Amino acid sequence: MKEDVKYIPRPLVRSYQWSIVASVIIVWFTGAYALLLVPLLAGISGLLFKRNFIMEIAKVFLRKELSEYIPEDVDQQRFNSVISIICLVGGLLGYIFGIPFMAYFFTAMVAIAAFVAILGFCIGCFIRFQWKQYQYKRVNN
Repeated sequence: MKEDVKYIPRPLVRSYQWSIVASVIIVWFTGAYALLLVPLLAGISGLLFKRNFIMEIAKVFLRKELSEYIPEDVDQQRFNSVISIICLVGGLLGYIFGIPFMAYFFTAMVAIAAFVAILGFCIGCFIRFQWKQYQYKRVNN
């Protein structure tokens, strides 16, 4: 997304979330853990360059103007991306180093969080809200 845009259209966020869920499920069934690199690199590129290539590809399929979709906050999505990147890296490292518990734990965490977000409850949003509340109370008490 471009820097002047302060929101991301929901269908683009959903496409990234679905890519996480799909890649984790495929990895669980096939063992082709290198597939985790797709959402991982998309998330990293989104953080570093503000261009998530999965969202860029999904943008081609949108039929309406970007402003006509339900907006998702950019800062919140960056926070969520950090969490998903940590989990994807943890899962990938678990697979690379032959630590199945670590691999399944982190991939399950990110897949569940992404799927629950698709269903309507953003776990990352809840965590960020609690963190902001804690910071506010700490400063004002």
